[in-house]
Amino acid sequence: MEHDDELERYFAAAPEMLPVYRVFEDRVVELCAARGPLIIRVQKTQITFSNRYNFACASLPIRRKKGWPNPCLMITFGLEYRLDNPRIVVATEPYPHRWTHHVLMTCPEDIDDELMSWVCAAYDFSLTK
Repeated sequence: MEHDDELERYFAAAPEMLPVYRVFEDRVVELCAARGPLIIRVQKTQITFSNRYNFACASLPIRRKKGWPNPCLMITFGLEYRLDNPRIVVATEPYPHRWTHHVLMTCPEDIDDELMSWVCAAYDFSLTK
């Protein structure tokens, strides 16, 4: 119940993105909880998904690039390599062999098997740090 209250507050500025987020969270729980520990924290600027380390985040973009949909939900995840895919709107390498990728979601159907395969790979990668 507390988690729901936190989510309602987090998505107050873009309530239409809450159903998209809920699909994402349900898929992460379904696919990653069986792999090992899973902690979900609703914070001020993002919702983090962790095992030992953060492996993914969901957020409402504060800074938008021209052409990004409004509203949208940004899914962020880390891999040891740069993922080359048109769905990736930004990829950065903050540390050697640690790539951060950002994907924009606008509807529940965007939370597909391709995205979830990347998130699961990020879960596994975070265990190797």
